[in-house]
Amino acid sequence: MNYRHAFHAGNFADLVKHAALLELLARLGVSPGPLTVIDTHAGRGLYDLTGPEAQRSGEAEAGVGRLTAAADAPDVFDGLTQAVRALNPDGELRRYPGSPWLIARALRRGDRYLACELRADEHKALQAVLRAAPSAQALCADGFRTATERTPRDGRALVLIDPPFEHADDSRRTVETAAAVLDRNPAAHLMVWLPLKDLATFDAFLGDLEDAVAGKLLIAETRLRPLSDPMKMNGCALVFANAPADLAHPLEAICGWTARVCGETGEARVYER
Repeated sequence: MNYRHAFHAGNFADLVKHAALLELLARLGVSPGPLTVIDTHAGRGLYDLTGPEAQRSGEAEAGVGRLTAAADAPDVFDGLTQAVRALNPDGELRRYPGSPWLIARALRRGDRYLACELRADEHKALQAVLRAAPSAQALCADGFRTATERTPRDGRALVLIDPPFEHADDSRRTVETAAAVLDRNPAAHLMVWLPLKDLATFDAFLGDLEDAVAGKLLIAETRLRPLSDPMKMNGCALVFANAPADLAHPLEAICGWTARVCGETGEARVYER
């Protein structure tokens, strides 16, 4: 697999995923009782935007660069913007926080975080990022399997599934893992990230997921352009199971602003299925 998130850190899809993740964690954080968070594809946790990968792609400039320079970004981005500014106090955009950095700082006393990363070099960097968070653990492990086997059967849990969808079986394993997590703990919160390329592939994924899990799914789409070219990443989507009742409104703001500012013919959709 040739995927390296360093090429894509801070792009439009990260803005959507990370702003939504912070909103979800904020809502889960007001409820009593410890929360277990499992991140199936954690990456290195912190990204150098001055490195050759980020400079080559230019995706951060078109994503978080626009966000930090914007005067009209909705309040729902405040948590992410504050995190980025904390990492770049002089105002020059050099570093971008991945999900592990954001999750570790949102944990409360008694919460637990398992961050999974299979690549040895990425796992080593992840360990360094999480070293100061005693309730966080960086695992060099298959995230799909870890979520399936270690989601607590009782108590509160959030499982973030966001593979690169470059392995031929990533879609199938995502659906299987979602079903296994909710079978172990029907009340677990599930957040799935996936790229949007063509409509047929996306609809097939949603159909498979609906067949595999019970209950309503909340879906948030950010389309930069029409879903007509399966060779391009034309947008991204988030799919939630057991979503908090008030999550749809901030998702509309996140996806709508990102689609408008970062898209060519941007369009956002938030709905239940």
